[in-house]
Amino acid sequence: MSRLYVAYGSNLNIAQMSRRCPDAKIYCSGYLCNWELVYRGSVTGAYATIRRKEGGRVPVVVWIISAADENNLDLYEGYPKFYFKQNVMVDLLIGRKKAMVYIMTTSAHPGTPSKTYENTIRQGYIDNGLDLKYFEETLRKNNLECFNNKKASSLH
Repeated sequence: MSRLYVAYGSNLNIAQMSRRCPDAKIYCSGYLCNWELVYRGSVTGAYATIRRKEGGRVPVVVWIISAADENNLDLYEGYPKFYFKQNVMVDLLIGRKKAMVYIMTTSAHPGTPSKTYENTIRQGYIDNGLDLKYFEETLRKNNLECFNNKKASSLH
């Protein structure tokens, strides 16, 4: 059984996905409308996730994955403790489709991703012809958010 899976972070990277999910095939690229890409942290670092934002638009790639691929992704994403699964509507060149996406638990706080992780996502944007300016802007906004959070916590 296969299903559609939405990637917006490191799983945009074709080389990484081919190792992690050998059955996966790219279905189409598109956008998650009324969402934004943010970075949230845990003890192991900060990672990409999405959150609702009116008017937001996140570039994505939709993969067709097998049950075995989904099991591999569940392990990688720390499902269900770190990321949960949700079905979302994705705007694709070929129309709207329902697909599964992983979203980080809302208890995670803003954090700075490692340069290696950033470069993995950056390569995924390049691999799939996505708007690199959008990705770089998410990193700039995240740095500002982390800076403002540190500044606010030092005032207390």
